[in-house]
Amino acid sequence: MSLADFFSPLTITDFSVNGEYFNSQFGHSIQAYTDEFPVLDNPDSRPHLAIVGVEEDRQSIGNKGAAKAPNAVRKHLYELYQGDYTVAIADLGNIKPGSRVEDTYAALRLVVEELVKSDIVPIIIGGGQDLTYAQYRGYEDLEQRVEVAIVDAKFDLDQASTQETPLNSQTYLNHIILHQPDYLFNLNNVAYQTYLVSKESINMYDKLFFNAQRVGMIAGKLDQAEPIIRAADLISFDIGAIRASEAPGNANAVPNGLFGDEACQLARYAGMSDKCSSIGFYEFNPTFDPMEQTAMLVSQMIWCFVDGYYNRKNDAPLIPKSAYIIYRTQLESEEHELVFVKSKKSDRWWMQVPYFGTKSINERYYLVPCRYEDYQLAVAGEMPDLWWRTHQKLQ
Repeated sequence: MSLADFFSPLTITDFSVNGEYFNSQFGHSIQAYTDEFPVLDNPDSRPHLAIVGVEEDRQSIGNKGAAKAPNAVRKHLYELYQGDYTVAIADLGNIKPGSRVEDTYAALRLVVEELVKSDIVPIIIGGGQDLTYAQYRGYEDLEQRVEVAIVDAKFDLDQASTQETPLNSQTYLNHIILHQPDYLFNLNNVAYQTYLVSKESINMYDKLFFNAQRVGMIAGKLDQAEPIIRAADLISFDIGAIRASEAPGNANAVPNGLFGDEACQLARYAGMSDKCSSIGFYEFNPTFDPMEQTAMLVSQMIWCFVDGYYNRKNDAPLIPKSAYIIYRTQLESEEHELVFVKSKKSDRWWMQVPYFGTKSINERYYLVPCRYEDYQLAVAGEMPDLWWRTHQKLQ
């Protein structure tokens, strides 16, 4: 089965007046599926990024109309001018809703799996955020542990959920957490708002050693979210995390949240992460966006992701060791010394967290992205919370 079987081709005039663009605009450079499906299996011409529209909103609670988002975003994305680099982007068209919503999930899962295996980063434009579960399922057969980062004002959890709980945009995290086989290593939530999250949900995150950052915690200090974004294989961005005045195109929009430029910066962090292999933008609803302000913002977020991708430093930790500086510190009450790694190329930091019970000369470590402030805490004799949480998950 070809991936083309899952997609409907695009008609450029559906979102462009005449379909003509200047040479430096995305619309001129993107290889869009209009007549022929883009070639994805040729190593010499394979795209780096692939736009995947998903016209599915049946399980988007209270936000019907989000299925119209892909072309509304394309209208503005294609008009943007690319940066000082040559892009290789394919637009695969739109996945139409199946006869059952499960059919749409299955299609998106297979698309994500094939693209990630081909080292092509899918940029998904939904649709409801329940599609995140299908995005996650795309990693199931890739034989790797997965870290997930969710940018959302809420935790989409049902405290009474079981595996039989219906999957929708407010319960998909339950399905990710309970999914078997379990290949979820970590789940992070960025920019949540405390008054929109139950204390039971926060307690559950703590119990499972997941990370969560309040929007107030990162306000004016957005770099605090960078390590969490950098650690993620999969990123899901709910447009509802952005305040209504900046992004009104969401039936569930709330007064507070991220500013537009902050959302773009988080998207750029995602693009710059060498680890990020898929990203989804969900819950944008053109019905509530008469001035097309939200469509423009989402298109600029995708631009920032692309810009970050083409500015990746390719500084996977300790490869080669000469490109890094190793810092060691010892806490009096801890058996293991705390080892920090700093890239000479990007000045980014990682912590070495040992796997539980390994005491051999070839002791194994997990490298978790961190900030310089974590190193300063360790030097001052304090245990960084991120180190402790990661160590607990490795037991």
